[in-house]
Amino acid sequence: MALLSKKKIPITLLCGYLGAGKTTLLNRVLNNQQGYKVAVIVNDIGEVNVDASLIAKGGNITDTSDIVPLTNGCICCTLKSQLAANIEKLIRTGRYDYILIEASGVCEPMPIAQELELIRNGQVDNVVGVVDAARLVDEFAGGENLLKKDSIEEEDVESLLIQQIEFCSTLVINKTDLVSEAELAKVRKVIRALHPGVRTIETHHGDVPVGDILATGSFNFDSVYAEAGWCRALEEGELGSDDDELQEVSHEHDEHEEHHGHHHHDDDDDDDDEHGHHHEHHHEHRHEGESEDEYGIGTFIYYRRVPFNRKKLSAYVNTWPKDIIRSKGLVWFGDEYDTAYVFETSGRQLLCGPYGRWVAAAPARERDAILAANPQIIADWDGQVGDRMVRLCIIGKNLDRKGLSEALDACLESMDK
Repeated sequence: MALLSKKKIPITLLCGYLGAGKTTLLNRVLNNQQGYKVAVIVNDIGEVNVDASLIAKGGNITDTSDIVPLTNGCICCTLKSQLAANIEKLIRTGRYDYILIEASGVCEPMPIAQELELIRNGQVDNVVGVVDAARLVDEFAGGENLLKKDSIEEEDVESLLIQQIEFCSTLVINKTDLVSEAELAKVRKVIRALHPGVRTIETHHGDVPVGDILATGSFNFDSVYAEAGWCRALEEGELGSDDDELQEVSHEHDEHEEHHGHHHHDDDDDDDDEHGHHHEHHHEHRHEGESEDEYGIGTFIYYRRVPFNRKKLSAYVNTWPKDIIRSKGLVWFGDEYDTAYVFETSGRQLLCGPYGRWVAAAPARERDAILAANPQIIADWDGQVGDRMVRLCIIGKNLDRKGLSEALDACLESMDK
């Protein structure tokens, strides 16, 4: 087991959708703390935090001051600052050597981790995602529609499940006793597509060793983010067999987000510093053959050096194919030539938000300085558009790569200006 830091109190964050088994897992940890003095923060979206009483009873906690309930809001949005303040207060008491957080089932892990990284006297040790194997079978396996109900609520559920799988350093696949071996194999394939590098633990009834949850030293924001399936595929340049001859590509984006230097802009970039520049270089190589497994779950890159027509793309996404599980990447539009956008989907939930300026849009002196410091960009530079591009990683089941590419091509602008 990794040694605890003397300077900063380690923090483990538990995330997972409602009913996945987070509270059961947390109680198992609390009943086997191996000498740690753990403070527990538990979040519920209702006015009464039911989990707090369950944890106190199941974890054999007699001193209820060890449990801090945060109610009537989510710690990934409305209660973020309150979460940080409570953790700082707990650490200052000197009573605890570990902080364990159980997030609400509807929380997104990434913004919580961003907030936790700002805590000066604490450090994120592990972000644990807990998923219900049976639910994943229902949502993703087979050729069925990914959504059970055509409703906003279910779209949000699907998006949350994907984000909770994508952003964690440890993924607990719980309730494995409720699925067959063949179904579990499909679950593994989906997880591998969404988060190829994550450490997985297969179990039931939340039976996980404490050493896999506490004091692991396993969390690093940049590496966890980069291990998501869409991000890794973009970085490695995994391609379908119908793509044109490829070249290395690069882009510039803003560095500042939530006081971090992490480059993980999502749909909400209100805090971006529009003058901060950073480039990211992707080396591409041709992928031989089809990038699908035996269950039909595959990944390919849609890559073009032509902008989208905003109206055409908006009309097309209303008919976004149901067999796409996840897509994410950079795009730009013909009516906003200098701005890079992040386009992403989780099931039928689609988001597109500004990300920063392309290197080609920078003033000449600034652009020349960036290129001088990063000569690899020059080899990729397009004479017409510079580093502007459309580059999407698409993960799905039995994808019609050719048909999807043709449909997206129909949304592009003509370059005859």
